[in-house]
Amino acid sequence: MIKRKGIVASGGVGIGKTYLIREDDLFVPKKSIAYSEISREIYRFEEALIKTRRQISNIQEKISKEIGFDHGRIFEAHFLVLEDRVLIEDVIKQIKNNRVNVEYAFSQSIKKYIDTLLKLNDEYLRERVVDIKDIARRVIKAMLKEKSAKLMSLKEKRVIVAHGLTPSQAADIPKEKVIAFITDVGGRTSHTAIIARSLGIPAVVGLKDITKNVKEADNVIVDGFSGTVIVKPTKKTLDNYKKKIDRYSKEIKAAKKPKIGKAVTKDGRQIDVSANIELPEELGLVKKYGADGVGLYRTEYIFLGKRDLPSEEQQYKAYLNVARKSKPAPVIIRTIDIGGDKFLSRSDVPQEMSPFLGWRAIRFCLARPAIFKVQIRAILRASAEENVKMMFPMISGIEELLQAKKIVASCKKELKKEKKKFDENIKIGAMIEVPSAALTADILAKECDFFSIGTNDLIQYSLAVDRANEKVAYLYEPGHPAVLRLVKNIVADAHKANIWVGMCGEMSAEPTLAFFLLGLGLDEFSMPPPQVLKIKELIQRVKFSDAKAAAEKAVNFSTAKEVEKYLKSKLRKVLDKDFFNFLNV
Repeated sequence: MIKRKGIVASGGVGIGKTYLIREDDLFVPKKSIAYSEISREIYRFEEALIKTRRQISNIQEKISKEIGFDHGRIFEAHFLVLEDRVLIEDVIKQIKNNRVNVEYAFSQSIKKYIDTLLKLNDEYLRERVVDIKDIARRVIKAMLKEKSAKLMSLKEKRVIVAHGLTPSQAADIPKEKVIAFITDVGGRTSHTAIIARSLGIPAVVGLKDITKNVKEADNVIVDGFSGTVIVKPTKKTLDNYKKKIDRYSKEIKAAKKPKIGKAVTKDGRQIDVSANIELPEELGLVKKYGADGVGLYRTEYIFLGKRDLPSEEQQYKAYLNVARKSKPAPVIIRTIDIGGDKFLSRSDVPQEMSPFLGWRAIRFCLARPAIFKVQIRAILRASAEENVKMMFPMISGIEELLQAKKIVASCKKELKKEKKKFDENIKIGAMIEVPSAALTADILAKECDFFSIGTNDLIQYSLAVDRANEKVAYLYEPGHPAVLRLVKNIVADAHKANIWVGMCGEMSAEPTLAFFLLGLGLDEFSMPPPQVLKIKELIQRVKFSDAKAAAEKAVNFSTAKEVEKYLKSKLRKVLDKDFFNFLNV
């Protein structure tokens, strides 16, 4: 049995046999050509570009019909490559000056493109390498008059395994034959992730070398909740996961019925369980899994990978779309959190030695008020729907919060003069994800309508652990006593100031810790949509009094292992055996 951990791209659990998509060799042998053959080679190149453009148009039309117009726009990057005059002229120049065959000239030009993108400190642009390789294969095959390997021939449901799944490969796969996706490369913004989430197919990406660790038709388990992939699982592991899938299917059906309702404990305490989203297309999942609203709408994906910054009107339409589709449920829009592992494709945003500790989030926004004001105005205008809240990321102290609120006030004043509608009483919150904010939460609470605890960053900053560094990954412990005590203080300070407090970090979706957080008095849990159901049912099956007693004791343990052992034992006592096993804690 081989167990690997990757990046959660799309929630759910899939079990099945693998289908490997091998990466084709992009580069072809070099051949010398005669002067008289130059025109023929250029003609072959132009013919291949036309043929590839036609193929991509057909795929784009198919994706737009099956998944939606916005997803069809994924292929705009392909068209940009096909129509790039610099690339085309470089290929023609090589053919004329070096007297080489067109396939070789084209492969060399594409190699320059790829090498340039791989050097950039921009996750979004590095992921676009998959698009360029996709196009390159198609153009080369068109020149060689080879047919692209089709995946339509799949006879049975399989788990698709690839180094990096291209959009056109994904389009070729009949969705009814896909159990899950797993890839060596990719992140939350990769096309594999976007398409998988839209189709509701479990996916784990960024597994580095999974293609080298599986063979054709190997049995695998893909856990899209935890980002775990298990190759050749034992019978016991397989049986446990089959029960989990059966339970999960029942949960989804239950979500469609009114009885799923609110998350109310056995002794009457009601909790909101909301969803985190990055793309408007995920709103369907928010409703599908019975979330009580959007607890975190990450806005940076409107900015990433663009040559120009999105205008106020473009942002307004995006936020308005989310607000309207969510009504009457609330939407918390987080202002842009650029930096860390997310970068703008602009030369005026410098690379940094320690990006997670540098010029990012609210720091970037306050240093670039013109950019920040455009976003604030757009959010305020969308707030006219009366279900929008605004929140600032990475607040480290009261000065930043007051400065941000001052910009909001000036934007409100401008909109009034322009007679543009907005919610005068829009609720404004701060993300508590920096230790300095956690330790001064009592001060910040006086200037906020709510808190949202971002544990992903709070944990890494508090424990001095880079969550992307495999060498110290074992130190990243959400159950560490220091983290639990910080969270306890944040909740207590918020409640003293009579404001509510939520959590949008992944910690809120871990059952044992969710039980602990319930006991602390957390008012709102927000997580990836597919994880909403199990946390809702967990809350419905326990008493707040039991959770409170457990939380009071848990903060006094010395290690994360002791905390985990204790909380598991408490959950085992208060839950029935089947549901406890389903939680897989």
